Parts: sequence; C-alpha cells; structure tokens
Amino acid sequence: MEPVHLHKLHATGNDFLVVVDLADTLGDRLDAVSLCDRHRGIGADGLIRILAGRDGCELAMILTNADGGRAEMSGNGVRALASVAVAEGLVVGRRFRLATDAGPRTVTVECDDAGRAVAARLDMGPARFGVSDVEVAVEGGGGSPSACYVGDEVDMGNPHFVVFVDDPDAVALVAHGPLIEHHPRFPRRTNVHFVRATGADRLHMVIWERGAGATLSCGTGACAAVAAAHRRGLVGPQVAVEVPGGILEVTMAEATIVLGGPVAPVFEVDVVPEHLVASGTRARTGRR
Repeated sequence: MEPVHLHKLHATGNDFLVVVDLADTLGDRLDAVSLCDRHRGIGADGLIRILAGRDGCELAMILTNADGGRAEMSGNGVRALASVAVAEGLVVGRRFRLATDAGPRTVTVECDDAGRAVAARLDMGPARFGVSDVEVAVEGGGGSPSACYVGDEVDMGNPHFVVFVDDPDAVALVAHGPLIEHHPRFPRRTNVHFVRATGADRLHMVIWERGAGATLSCGTGACAAVAAAHRRGLVGPQVAVEVPGGILEVTMAEATIVLGGPVAPVFEVDVVPEHLVASGTRARTGRR
C-alpha cells in the first residue's frame, strides 16, 4: 500500500497530525486511534484531514480525536492546519476561510521572513451560554476525595464546562476530569476547564479535553473561559490565557471571539496506516 504523508505540529503544546486530502480519498485508511497512540503510533491529541473547500470556503477540516471520535472544532487544530496550508501552497495570501463542523471560520496567518507560518488568528464565532452555576458532584477514588464543582456551560461550537477555582493546579484533574466529562449532566460529554483570573487581562487554566484527556492547551476552551470570566466581570475584553503549553490571546469582539497563538511544526513522516492498525491498536469511540 502507498504510504501517507503526515505533518505533525503543535499549537501551545496541543499536538496534531495533519494530512492533505483534497480529493477526500483517505478517510477509510486513516484510523485516528492507531495514528495518535503515543506508544504504538506516531502520537497526537488529534488527526486533521484538509479537504477541498465548500460553501464559499477555500478549505475544509475534518478533526478526529485521539479516541476516534469526530470533533466539531479546535482552535489550536485550526492553527496547525493553517501552517500546513501555507507550507503546501493550498491558500493564496495569508487569510482564508475554512469550513468546519462548527461552521465557517476566517483564519489569518502570521509568517516569518522565510514565509513559514509562526502564528495564526481565527474568528471563533460567538460564545453561547448555557446554564450558569451548575453543580456537578463526583465521587472520589484512587486517593482523590469526592468533590462538588460549580461551573458555567459554554458552547463554542463544542461543549465546555468552565469552573473557577482558587488554584487550578491543585485540582485532581486526572481523577475528576473524566468523571465530569462523562457526567449525566452533559449528554454530548464535555470539555472541562479549571480557571483562575489572575488579573483583569489574564487567566490561568488547566484542561481536561473531551476525547483526549489532560492536554497542554485548548483553544476553544480558552475562548469559553474568557467568555465566562468576562460575563462575570472578572476580566476585560482582551485576555492572555496561560495554559500549561504556553499563552493564548483571546479578544472579545462585538459579535465574535478572536483567538490567537503560535504554531510550530514538529516533523513530517510517511507512514502506511494499515501497518499501525495491524500492530494491535484497537479503535475506540468518543467525542471531544
């Protein structure tokens, strides 16, 4: 079988495998679980296929999480896609429209003197608020105590639960994150963010992503956290969000939220995906 050329990139530590598939012929060959497996595969938080554009967009994106579930949107993933789109000459200029499962997004790419993408900004659309001050109780286990978290539901094209705490780093993220993700309160499952406002223009946040687990960054999550904090009067319209993988810049505009941040290539590789599946990695299902 012919090998498939993959790009691996990270955006503030959120890493993705990106493949150019303009003819939409690779969907049956690419198993995200085996490719994203960090022990038996290449390793990543998600797999992105770049497809030909539709509905007035130059390109389209299909994002599959590391657990095999299709995700509606990823702000960090879009920046990874933008880097590949520029490197492969898929877009003319440094601004383009991208079709996603959460709707079209406008992407603006920042390049260095050599023409390589180093950062990108994208219009994320408006935050849609669900219920505020939702109580979610989780049972203890594995040395972690039971807890009750109070947070806000925010939809950025994908679901988020934003919890403001005194010290995000002290939360039992690995123990409680999956319990909240799968809580009956959230029938689509949810991304979970523990957040503290450290100033009028700064948030500190740790992340449990739906379908990916504890990650170093989440672009849609940063937007959700800023939207929730802004509505509570904790921050102004321009906020630097400190995540474990770096800094994301979020701006609350009149009818949308703009997300900006860096992106960097890691490596490129040719792989026969079927060999990874044959090695024993089993597909799972889920969504982020």
